[in-house]
Amino acid sequence: MTDPDRKKTASGAPTTASVRPRRRRWLRWAALAASGLVLAVAATGWTLYQRLEGNIRTDSGAAHALAPYEKERPAPAKEAGEAENILLLGSDNRGDGNGAYGRDEGSERSDTAILLHIAADRDSATAMSIPRDLMVDIPGCRQPDGSTSPARFAQFNWAFQTGGAACAIRTVEKMTDIRVDHHLVVDFRGFKKMVDAVGGVEVCLSKPVHDREAKLDLPAGRQTLHGEDALGYVRARHGLGNGSDTQRIERQQRFLGSLVKKVRSDGVLLNPTRAYPVLDAATSSLTADSGLDSLSELYELAQSVRDIPQDHIRFLTVPRQPYEPDINRDELVRPAAEALFTKLRTDQPVSVNEKRKTGKEKNGVADEGADGTDVPYQGTTADAAICTNE
Repeated sequence: MTDPDRKKTASGAPTTASVRPRRRRWLRWAALAASGLVLAVAATGWTLYQRLEGNIRTDSGAAHALAPYEKERPAPAKEAGEAENILLLGSDNRGDGNGAYGRDEGSERSDTAILLHIAADRDSATAMSIPRDLMVDIPGCRQPDGSTSPARFAQFNWAFQTGGAACAIRTVEKMTDIRVDHHLVVDFRGFKKMVDAVGGVEVCLSKPVHDREAKLDLPAGRQTLHGEDALGYVRARHGLGNGSDTQRIERQQRFLGSLVKKVRSDGVLLNPTRAYPVLDAATSSLTADSGLDSLSELYELAQSVRDIPQDHIRFLTVPRQPYEPDINRDELVRPAAEALFTKLRTDQPVSVNEKRKTGKEKNGVADEGADGTDVPYQGTTADAAICTNE
């Protein structure tokens, strides 16, 4: 008979009854360690999430400044799943860590402005650049000191400098009759960090570039540009091409298309180790309206456009031509500009053509059908070759 109270057999080996408590203790410790590991991972994930969330600044002032003008703004989309229009503003806020790029300490200008139209079916996206020197009607806007600026016909970048994002939004809406649903402001630091986070973007130069103003000194040929050089490349006006703002904008569009292509083709956003630096860069210098000022909202936006084919992500510039009283300024080409605005406003497809098929294109559209209704606009897509020529 076996005595259940005995701890060992006659040979001295532990009995089954004495082994069970040890196994239970081991299992308890293993479960405790696993729980601790899960909690540590969760805590780390939450900490990183909170850090990214905290990077984003909310532009509550824009909503306050826009509220009194709601009745005069274009009507918003009435149902979820409609097309979205997001105004992207590249800020050269020279008093916020960007002092190396200008002498206007404390001023803020819209160095780049893009109206991003995302189709309701999420099958295409059109990024329409607005030249900073485009002559437009700027409404009276509330200024930082509380006063209201007088309405004026002036360069587009005056809107942002005078009344911030709210004034830029009202100016775009007045020009296009398109409702701006959201806006995002990214400064120079954010652009540089984003390019570095993806490992740089490749370009091709037909000849060396030396532009002291853009702090750019590059050899000819195929090369990968990182933060500082990438910023100089997209901002340069004098050392690349003919020095016009038109070529600078085209260069920005091709570079952004290449950046989008690299992020998507390399699976950056599907790899947590690679995604975090990109997300940190994207959010660290980002100011957004209350509808896009959280990671969850930005994630929903990214999810909604992730399946758009790269050749359906299009970049173009509003049809414009030299402004007759001052050739250093631009003006809209009518009625081609209105035709483009109508397409975006009514969510119709917009096509672009980087190569001039007829050889007669100018000012962003072809001479044939110059109303812009049946011909492609000059532009590029995110599917274009990553290596661009100057």
